[in-house]
Amino acid sequence: MTNRIWKCPLLLIVLVLVFNSGCKNKDNTAQPVATTISGSTDPLPSWNDNEHKKAIISFVEKVSREGSADYVPVAERIATFDNDGTLWSEQPMYFQFIFTFDRIKAMAPQHPEWKNKQPFKAAIEGDYKTVMESGADAVNALVMATSQDYTSDEFSQTVKDWLAKAKHPITGKLYTEMVFQPMVELLEYLRANGFKTYIVSGGGVEFMRPFTEKAYGIPPEQVIGTSFKMKYEMRNGKPVIVQNPEVNFVDDNDGKPIGIFQYIGRRPIASFGNSDGDLEMLQYTTSGSGLRFGALVHHTDAQREWAYDRKSPFGRLDKALDEANTKGWTLIDMKNDWKIIYSFEKK
Repeated sequence: MTNRIWKCPLLLIVLVLVFNSGCKNKDNTAQPVATTISGSTDPLPSWNDNEHKKAIISFVEKVSREGSADYVPVAERIATFDNDGTLWSEQPMYFQFIFTFDRIKAMAPQHPEWKNKQPFKAAIEGDYKTVMESGADAVNALVMATSQDYTSDEFSQTVKDWLAKAKHPITGKLYTEMVFQPMVELLEYLRANGFKTYIVSGGGVEFMRPFTEKAYGIPPEQVIGTSFKMKYEMRNGKPVIVQNPEVNFVDDNDGKPIGIFQYIGRRPIASFGNSDGDLEMLQYTTSGSGLRFGALVHHTDAQREWAYDRKSPFGRLDKALDEANTKGWTLIDMKNDWKIIYSFEKK
């Protein structure tokens, strides 16, 4: 996530550096579905009928149809997806970043010493500029304060409670309402054709797992992300997993293919991202043998969402944009490829 400034609290150090310099089918069994674009059943109804939609459908048909020269056995049909900016929005800053600041404010009454201690004072006051200028060590203090010593169940419930009430500062919608409907359809379409879908994100795995199954149909065991080190304890006579204030694994940039190898054990045949943080994942996926598919969601719709790429401090798409053109990766144009962006647009 060198250029994706914030994916999770663990990566706030990167956010500081960039700021100072300038970011359903839940099982996986193959099920027959109609895949004709113009037929009565459209597997991707929120997508416009253009070349990118046709390319996706053509790829899926080729790798899933027995007898096809490009046929791939079900066990090898792995598709990986970035989360922030690929499956839901990431502006004006990564949602987990907002979660961290909200947690500091919520915890402040139990920590009166924070009122005069930076960067806690700035975080409580919403002075994000001062927070970023406080330095990596100070920012990391915020991260650890919001997660240290929580059990896995406690932190999961904290995330769920926040997502149930917190509203996006611009749209006024719940963050889980800002999931991209076309990508949800794509996930369902892939699973209906024998794919196993994974999230491979720089975001915190402990933050994502509480909501990904409901939002995307992706169960927690298929979510790979940046993680804390953990320890096993007995609390009140019960065994619990507790978060330590120490980074275990950073799942971004070159960490993504490493995470895929370590946690999946198979090279994906399709990968979807939206920024330079996803570059290595797409390189790793599309360099394998046989038919491969790499795609980047290009945020081009300033009216319905946001338009940004090379200069954005969040979700910067620069090097990967150049490589997409040379490698033949699909650039999903949000403005021209998607009929709607969010499901609430249909209401």
